Amino acid sequence: MSKFTVTRHEIFQTSLMSALLDGVYEDEMTVRDLLGRGSFGLGTFNGLDGEMLIIDGICYQLRADGGVSKADLGAHTPYAVVTNFVPHIESQLPKNIVRAEASTFIDKLTASQNYMYALRIDGDFEWIRMRTVVKQEKPYRPMVEATDEDAIIELHDVSGVVAGFRTPLYEQGIGVPGCHTHFLTDDRTAGGHVLDFKLRSGTAALCLGTDLRLQLPLTDAFKNANLSPDDLEWQIQKTEMHR
Repeated sequence: MSKFTVTRHEIFQTSLMSALLDGVYEDEMTVRDLLGRGSFGLGTFNGLDGEMLIIDGICYQLRADGGVSKADLGAHTPYAVVTNFVPHIESQLPKNIVRAEASTFIDKLTASQNYMYALRIDGDFEWIRMRTVVKQEKPYRPMVEATDEDAIIELHDVSGVVAGFRTPLYEQGIGVPGCHTHFLTDDRTAGGHVLDFKLRSGTAALCLGTDLRLQLPLTDAFKNANLSPDDLEWQIQKTEMHR
């Protein structure tokens, strides 16, 4: 049996994607505590108050109005995934490719599709299409309804970073299967949840994750949530790709 050599590397996650889908939008995990678990990652904020992107140890809040700011260390998150990014695989990407083509190319770089990978793409984009969640008010609606209000934003001729995770299909419901990524411009003034892009040129770096540390909320909302709905796959597709 063949064996490849790899150092164990932990990815930390708070709560479940299926909990977020069911409207569990609050928890006690702070940005400060999250940064103690990793310097790279993504998620959202309590009440779905924008998208979260952590790059180089700094947590950014990407709001629905298009604004970007450094997140308050005391802010809370109901769902996030982080790690300390150590590039195991690096490669130039083909020029002038869209998201689906980039995803196929990156999959071929991986040692195995059965592991998690933190993914970072730094590049020059002809265009990038994004959405950003709108802050919700109680009583919270399921995420498939909450994301109906998301505006689609398209930026042209920008440089920035696409960052997130490539997650195996068997983790559906724990996380988002496939590539889940957020974007932030190099000048840190705009960003959002990535739907599609055309990349003029760029580089990809992958950090292989062998260990998943999962922390579940100790809240009534989580205790009572329906975490395995029959239409789980459809809900994830709708909320992640705005279909």
